[in-house]
Amino acid sequence: MSNDLILIFIILAASIGGYKLKVLSFSGSICAVVVGISIGYNFGYEGLLILGLFFLSSSILSLYKKQKKAAIEEIVQKGSNRDWQQVAANGGAAAAASLLYFQTADEAWLLAFLICIASANSDTWSSEIGSLSKQAPISIRTFKQAQAGTSGAVSVMGTLAGIAGSFVIGFAGLHLFDLELAAFWLVFLFGFIGNLLDTVMGAYFQAVYVCTICGKQMEKTVHCQTKTSLQKGSAFLNNDSVNFLSGFIAALLGFIYFQFTIS
Repeated sequence: MSNDLILIFIILAASIGGYKLKVLSFSGSICAVVVGISIGYNFGYEGLLILGLFFLSSSILSLYKKQKKAAIEEIVQKGSNRDWQQVAANGGAAAAASLLYFQTADEAWLLAFLICIASANSDTWSSEIGSLSKQAPISIRTFKQAQAGTSGAVSVMGTLAGIAGSFVIGFAGLHLFDLELAAFWLVFLFGFIGNLLDTVMGAYFQAVYVCTICGKQMEKTVHCQTKTSLQKGSAFLNNDSVNFLSGFIAALLGFIYFQFTIS
């Protein structure tokens, strides 16, 4: 069996497994196959291991103490069952970087790929672990306590988890791709910067709606079987677009930094 067929088999098995475990919707599993094939074809097993590390850890954390997170799913746009938009938001820029690496063989695109995944991993670990903190998070916009799961709110536990999430991807990339130590620090730093960008955009620009029936603030556009009203932010900037933009901008900044200082 050729390497290409083995790669496709692994990607299909992971996507079907994610669907069966309900961490991926049907559309999410299809999108995961597309993203996986792009990354696997251009970065081989090493790229798939990086992607798998993110997917496996985020899935486990999403399922961990899921009952305690029920209140959070009441206000967030989507739950732990990721659809194609969520998969594209977290993996689309990484897949694009893999294609550019295939065209140019420029190490900068490898680092951009790793930064995209590190940013997504950092943000996911922050959200999933931070939501279990006994201390209410603090909004960086109002500096007041906010409900767990509120975009733009941070906690010590969530911040430390985000640092760890970016570090893990950077460390894995260091060994799997035999990177220089400077490249590891770049991936780690800009991966966490992506998390910070996500927090800032979530606090100041992401759409926040209010339910006209129960009065709760949330990311959902429909609640209590009624369309919610936009309270602040841009309707274009939902959680998926903020996730995509934060990872994309972090990768772009890392790419520029690498070109002017390391390469």
